[in-house]
Amino acid sequence: MGTSTAYGGPGGGTPLIPSWLGGADGGAAPPASPAGGDGSAGDGVSPGDGGAPPIAPSRPSIPAAADPQRFSGARNSFTRFAGSGGSDRVNLGRAVSRYVSTSAGGARQAAQRMGASRGSGARLLGFLADAQARGVREALRSLDLESLAGRPIQEIFVGLADYICPGAGTVDEGIAREAYIETIIELATEGLTDLSTFTPDQMQTVFELYATHAIEARICNDIGTKAVTMPTDVQAAHKVEAQLRDFIRGGVSDALTRARAESPNLTPERIQSFVDTVYESAFSILQTLGQAEADQ
Repeated sequence: MGTSTAYGGPGGGTPLIPSWLGGADGGAAPPASPAGGDGSAGDGVSPGDGGAPPIAPSRPSIPAAADPQRFSGARNSFTRFAGSGGSDRVNLGRAVSRYVSTSAGGARQAAQRMGASRGSGARLLGFLADAQARGVREALRSLDLESLAGRPIQEIFVGLADYICPGAGTVDEGIAREAYIETIIELATEGLTDLSTFTPDQMQTVFELYATHAIEARICNDIGTKAVTMPTDVQAAHKVEAQLRDFIRGGVSDALTRARAESPNLTPERIQSFVDTVYESAFSILQTLGQAEADQ
């Protein structure tokens, strides 16, 4: 949806948390052990000199295969919702609730699947906080982007793209960058035109937009938009997208409000954990809201 280049969705046996998503901070997966400093080979085999027995190499564990049918419930419900032209709120709720509970394996694992979007969200929020605390020019100077100072907000955000969303080689990185581009597009419609006068609420709005687009892209790519029949009528298709986006944004907004109440003073050291908390809370809220819609 949006600027997304959709694909058919992951195979059913794909692990709930793929190894390429890396650790909790969205970084790369741990590499295999290099050659040992004692002359042993990188594969853990010692030289044949009659010395110590070979040591097993340290390698990342292979994630267990997940239920191959875990996407089917969410896909079927989303297909019914799309076929209604966006009017079937029951199946919208079922699609989102089933995605979180069954396809992703719960709110915590759904948040972990966000991978690069968590890191990008933290960098975005960190820059906004720095700009508010020290001024836009100083925040840009710290990134060697001082030449962007005084430029329109869209140009500043475009110039920040490679810092906020480094890399776009994987689906995960592509989702993070797509969400950032969609956020830039929406800045003007949200009345966000002067970065130098941003309030904490406006900072929240920018991150809210980003997290909403990231979660939407993650769900659509996981469900597989090529496996979902969208309405041929353009207006109906736009309504489907708008309904899903508004539903997700409601959950993200509630999660942000809760997180800000618990962490009113956000320090640079706590930004990543704050972002991770927001994503997990958002998925939990979306599961609850989705179930409530499904039960009507």
